[in-house]
Parts: sequence; C-alpha cells; structure tokens
Amino acid sequence: MIQILLIDDQDLIRRGMKALLKSDPELQVIGEGKNGLEAIVLVETLQPDIVLMDVRMPEMDGVAATREIAQMFPQIKVLIMTTFDDREYITQALRFGASGYLLKDTPYEELTQAIRLVYKGYTQLSPGLANKLLAPDPPPANSQVTPDFAKLTPREQEILQLIAKGANNREIAIALFISEKTVRNNITNIFSQLGLRDRTQAAIWMKSQCF
Repeated sequence: MIQILLIDDQDLIRRGMKALLKSDPELQVIGEGKNGLEAIVLVETLQPDIVLMDVRMPEMDGVAATREIAQMFPQIKVLIMTTFDDREYITQALRFGASGYLLKDTPYEELTQAIRLVYKGYTQLSPGLANKLLAPDPPPANSQVTPDFAKLTPREQEILQLIAKGANNREIAIALFISEKTVRNNITNIFSQLGLRDRTQAAIWMKSQCF
C-alpha cells in the first residue's frame, strides 16, 4: 500500500483527488493539507510515502515546501501536481528534490502509474515538460561555432549547452531522456577532449567559444 499525503489549497481539488485515488486498492490517502507549512507538519507526523503537492499556495508554496521536505525527510518522495507549467517552477521543484512534476489534466491512469513509478524511485514529468524545462536556446542566426565544439558529438554538444545553462546531471538526464550515468560519461569525455577541469570551466568555455 502506497500512502499518500495530499497538499492543495483548494478543498474541492483535494476531495476530487482523494475520491479518484480511493478507487485504486494499492493507494491510500492518509492526510490532507492546504499549504506548504501544513505539508511539513503532516509529513513529520504521518510519514507518507509520497506527497502530492500543489505549487501556488498561501503561507508557503509547494516549491519551498518541497525543499524543506527533501532536506528533512529525504526518504519521502514529493510529486508536484499543478496547473502551472512555468519553466521556473519546474526547474526549481526538481532542483529542490521533487521526484516529478505533473499537470492536473493528467489522465487518471497516467497519474496512478506516475505515483507507482515515483514510489519506486523514478522521476516523472508530464508530456512536453522535459523539452520545455531545459531545451537549449538556439544560437543567433549569425553565430559561429569553433572547430573544438564541432568535433564533439551532437549529444555532447547538447550536454555542454545545458551545462552552460547551469543544469545539473539529473536535469540534463531528464531533458535528454538518458540516464545520469550516460550524462556523467559524456561529461568526462567532453572535459577530456576540451582540456577542461570542471563544470565552471566548461560553462565559461562554452559561453566564450560560441558567438
């Protein structure tokens, strides 16, 4: 049985979600809250497996609550469930420890499947959000790429562009639909080919070489 805590400032939404999830025998809603502060208190008291968390809420929003929960209770998964597909929200939520980001129009079957996968340790995003999250900005029409950059594989070029944007390995893996191990291996090869020491040097090199 996967125990779930519902956090949403709209009572109607919580009731609807609870009714939907109740129909699945493997899922159990063990508590409800209407803001991030209540989420933290309820997580400590109830110790759920997963928190279904809204983003925009009074007193403390879902992103801030996610950060606190991830730091205080790292074993508990947070799955964002919201109507807002804002890129900043998605980036911050994942960076602060959320295990997924779903929109409230997600079909019931996909929601329950996402909950099960998050419970198992996978990251879940609604369709299209990964591309929106970290899609590399296209170079200017008059841009010119150096030979050193051109010798990298297309995948390595994508990863280097994302490093320059400040993405961590997890975010890169999500954006490109690859494993974090593959990201690490590609970064090692990039550093070796370009003679770079770390991500800071890589970001500086990228911004200075592509113009």
